Amino acid sequence: MEFRRATLRDAEQIYELSNYYAEKGKMLTRSRHQIYESVRDFEVAADQGKIVAVGALHIVWLDLAEVRTLAVAPQYLRRGIARRIVENLIAEGRFLGVKKFFALTYQPEFFSACGFAAEDKNNMPQKVWMDCVNCPKFPNCDEICMALLI
Repeated sequence: MEFRRATLRDAEQIYELSNYYAEKGKMLTRSRHQIYESVRDFEVAADQGKIVAVGALHIVWLDLAEVRTLAVAPQYLRRGIARRIVENLIAEGRFLGVKKFFALTYQPEFFSACGFAAEDKNNMPQKVWMDCVNCPKFPNCDEICMALLI
């Protein structure tokens, strides 16, 4: 298993994997445009050249970053791959000076196991006013906010 930064060549596989879960209602849809525009935010796990897991670190503010678009191919679940991606993203964020990480998720148990704790979304005004206002679920978001303070 190779863990690495995403490249433009990975964008279509990132799109397919993330939207597989979006179609099941387990995460928000990401357009191709959004994937290409933020490809530098992504880390991937590849098995023999095939992308089997993805995750992104999106800088939101001075010391605030979001872990998002975390997805693992079904046949690779429960192998610690998502946890490793989150750990890598947090390490990168710490290097950049991030002090607080958060995720909006339907899988709070996973993030809790990674050290995150539930937090009120209203404590993330930068996220709400930058991204959430453009979401079809706004203002009735049913995702759970999980945060990690370093």
